Amino acid sequence: QVQLVESGGGLVQAGGSLRVSCAASGSIFSINVMKWYRQAPGKQRELVATISSSDITNYADSVKGRFIISRDNAKNTAYLQMNSLKPEDTAVYYCNAHVITNTDHRTTYSYWGQGTQVTVSS
Repeated sequence: QVQLVESGGGLVQAGGSLRVSCAASGSIFSINVMKWYRQAPGKQRELVATISSSDITNYADSVKGRFIISRDNAKNTAYLQMNSLKPEDTAVYYCNAHVITNTDHRTTYSYWGQGTQVTVSS
């Protein structure tokens, strides 16, 4: 099946930048939408950014103007460039993808990565 693997998380200072990546692999025919979520301790998982197959993007108000989502279709990879980071951005960042597999072109499946920790210190 399809696997999503996030990478690039780590510890950064407030005001700094970090880029996290999400690489999809497996029996992929196409990827419709790729999304980044995040979840801080004690909070619900929230949608951070989305990007469509035609590179249309949307952002949560809390990150608009600071974060940029992008994708490389040749690599089946999505990125989240995080700039001007704040301590409140600290969370586990998860990738989600809506995938049409080679096995069944009639159905779109949702897949999740295991997350990557982003910690912003003051």
